[in-house]
Amino acid sequence: MALYLITGVNGFIGSHVARRVLQEGHKARGLVRKTSNLDYIKGLDIELVYGDVSLPGTLEKAVQGVDIVIHAAGIARDWGNYDDFYKTNFQGICNVAAAAEKAGVKRLVYISTTAVHGFGFRYIDENYPMGKNLNDYGKTKMMAEEWVSGFARTAKMEVAVLRPGNVYGPDDHTFIDKYLDAVYTGKFCYVNKGRSLTCPVYIDNLVDGAWSACHAGAAAGETFFITDGLEITWKEFTDKLAEALRVKKPRFSIPYGFGYAVAVMAEAVYRLLRIKNAPVITRYRVGNGGLDYHFSIAKAQKLLNYRPRVDLDEAIKRTAAWYLKTFVNPTSATSAPTIVDFPI
Repeated sequence: MALYLITGVNGFIGSHVARRVLQEGHKARGLVRKTSNLDYIKGLDIELVYGDVSLPGTLEKAVQGVDIVIHAAGIARDWGNYDDFYKTNFQGICNVAAAAEKAGVKRLVYISTTAVHGFGFRYIDENYPMGKNLNDYGKTKMMAEEWVSGFARTAKMEVAVLRPGNVYGPDDHTFIDKYLDAVYTGKFCYVNKGRSLTCPVYIDNLVDGAWSACHAGAAAGETFFITDGLEITWKEFTDKLAEALRVKKPRFSIPYGFGYAVAVMAEAVYRLLRIKNAPVITRYRVGNGGLDYHFSIAKAQKLLNYRPRVDLDEAIKRTAAWYLKTFVNPTSATSAPTIVDFPI
C-alpha cells in the first residue's frame, strides 16, 4: 500500500484523483489551506495536511513518507493578478518538487495544460514549441514546465508531465457548469459558428491517464497530451450537450476577428480601471472558441497504454444529468446571448 500526496486535492481534478487512489486500495494525503473549501472531498478517507504550495516552509510535513506526488494545485483562470499566477503556478511546482526530492519521493506527476501552446493548430504532438503571447495562466504554466524539464534532468526523483485538454465532467465549476447554463438558457454564442476543432477530456479519462503516469516505467522524464482523442468541433460538442439537456441547439455566432477586437478593448478597459472580475469576453475565450486547438495522443497511447475509457456520448450523458440535478433553477432565458467562459 503506497502513500500518495495530491496537491489541490480539494479541487475538481485533485478530488477525482484522490478517489482513484482510494479505489485502488492506497492511502491518500491531501495538501490544503486552512481556508480551502472541502466540499469536493467530503466523506473521503483522506489525510489532510495544511500548507501552501507557494510557501516552501509548509511542505515538509506534507511530503514526509510519500511514495508518489500528484501536483494538481494551480490557478486555472483566464484573468487575474499576475503575481498570484506566478506564486501558485510557477513557484508552487518549484517548491513541491524540491520538497518531494528532499523527502525521497519516488515519482512526481505534474498536471500542466495544453494551454502552454496557445491556439491555432491541429494534430500537434508534444514536441511542438510552446506558445507565444500567452495569457498569464498559460505563461506561468509554460514557465513551470520549462523549470520542471531542467529539474528532471538532474533529480533522483522521477518526473512525468501531463498536458490535459479541456477537462469537463460532473462537479466541474470552472468551466462546464457555466457552459451548460448558457446552452440551457439560450444565451450561448459561438465564435466562427463553432467550426474550430477542440480537445475535450472527460475527467475519468484524465484520471486514467494520471494513474498510468504514476506507474508506467516509460513515463519517467516524459510529457504527454491527455485528451479524449476526438476530432470534434465546438459545434459538434455543444450540439450533443444541447440534445442531452433537451433544449434547442445554439445558433448565435460572432466572427473571430470581431470577437478578438472586442476582447482586446474589454481587457484594456478592465486593466485601466483595475477591475478584478474577468471581462465577459477575453482573448483567451475567443481564441479557444474560434481557433483550432487539437492535439495528438499517440505518445500517451504508446507509452502509457492510454485509451479513453468513457466515450463521448456517455460523458455527455453523465455531465448533463449532473447539471440538471444540481442546477434546478437556471437563470432566465430572456437575456441576450453571451460569450461563455471557455475552459482553461
